[in-house]
Parts: sequence; structure tokens; C-alpha cells
Amino acid sequence: MAIELYYWPMIQGRGEFVRLALEEAGARYVDVARGKNGMRAMQRFLDGAERGALPFAPPFVRVGRTVVSQTANVLAFLGPRLGLVPDDEGARAEASQVQLTIADLVAEAHDTHHPIASSLYYEDQRQAAAQRARTFVDERIPKYLGWLERLLERNRRSRGRWLVGRDLTYADLSAFQVVAGLRYAFPNAMARAERTLPKLVALHDRVAARPRIAAYLASERRIAFNEQGIFRHYPELDAKPPRAARKTTRGKAPRRRRTR
Repeated sequence: MAIELYYWPMIQGRGEFVRLALEEAGARYVDVARGKNGMRAMQRFLDGAERGALPFAPPFVRVGRTVVSQTANVLAFLGPRLGLVPDDEGARAEASQVQLTIADLVAEAHDTHHPIASSLYYEDQRQAAAQRARTFVDERIPKYLGWLERLLERNRRSRGRWLVGRDLTYADLSAFQVVAGLRYAFPNAMARAERTLPKLVALHDRVAARPRIAAYLASERRIAFNEQGIFRHYPELDAKPPRAARKTTRGKAPRRRRTR
């Protein structure tokens, strides 16, 4: 039975966290809204014209007669079916916890360019966006990514390779997506932050090299980052580039400030 994924067809957005899980598992799935009359089919669910659950917003999936929405909830539902979460109940709860925290990070990343209202254009809230982004870059990125780094350090079962348990889970795929998205949106800030995140950077690279993920990233199925999605690159919101190492000349005395 093919899994039906419903999400906007022009952006990665929150739907990408589900796509990555489906691609890694080699699952049979249909990205409904990207097909013929797909947007109309998705809208029927949102309008309540379909039987069963009423999703508030995409992404949501349909498996048989079961409809599940909310990204973290979708992954918790699909994880056991796709083999992307341990059998242990405690480990499953931990993976869900990581995913829910990543959802908080994604929401804060979105609010850097839409801090006042999603219904307004970015150009209508630039001043507020600049202030919000400054705090996000200076405080929130290091806090969230630093937490993921510590999770990797503490996970002795995988020797620091994965976030939960001994093997890859959907939480690792989501951490990969967060790093990729933040690199696109805030390249200067990430260049600085990654100096203290060796295990998280290694996790990103490890996921990107997995055969099915590598094939997906190189395919047309992977929508490019753009300025319609959650991770948007507005140079004015990014941190300043890291300073290059200062050149020094031996034998010359340092210049003194003139005094009066």
C-alpha cells in the first residue's frame, strides 16, 4: 500500500522531514500535491470534504483509511512502520522528544523572516525581522544545535554517531535537514557555529552519504531551497562573515594611538 503524502508542491518546508524518512526507508509513496489535480485533492481534506480526520494544515499522510497530521506526529506514526525508530518504548519517546524540539527550532527559524504575521510579506516587517534574526543567530542557533551536539556526545550506544539508540532514526534525518536549511538561510552564522559542533556536522555528512538519501538529494524530487519556504536566505538577516585571521609582520612594533 502506497503512503500518500500531502504537502505544498513548491517548497521543502515541514513536509521535507517526512519526505526524507520515506526516501531513506525506500517506501512506496505518492507526493499527492505534486501530481495532477493534487492540490485539489489536498484541499478537499482541509475543507473537511473527506471522511475521517480533519488536518489543520499540511503536512499530513494517509495510510489506508488512517490520516495523520503534524510533522512530529506523522514521524512518530510512520517511524515503526519504516524501521526508523527502535523497538524500545523509551527510545521511541526519546526520538519523539528530539523531533518535537526540532519543530520548535523550525518555528523559530520561520519567525526570523515573519516575526509579526505570516499573512504579511517579508518586506512589510523587515525591521522586526532584523531584530528577531539577530537574537536567533546569536542565541538560539547555538542553544538548539549545541543541545543536539550534547545528545550525540552522550549517546554511547552509537558511539556518538546517532542521536537515539544504536542506529539511524528519523530524528537523525531531521537533524540533517535542520543543518542543511540553516546553512542555506544563515551561512555566515553557521560557519561560526559549526566550529563547536563537530559531531553534528559529521552526522549531517553521514546522512547525506547514505545511498538512498544521496540519490534523493541528486534527484528532481528534492525541491531546492527558496524564498518561499521556512529556511530563507536574506543576507541582511545573516551574521557578519567570520573575521579572517589577522596578518602579522615580525620585527615591527605595534602602532600606538596618538595622545594629546
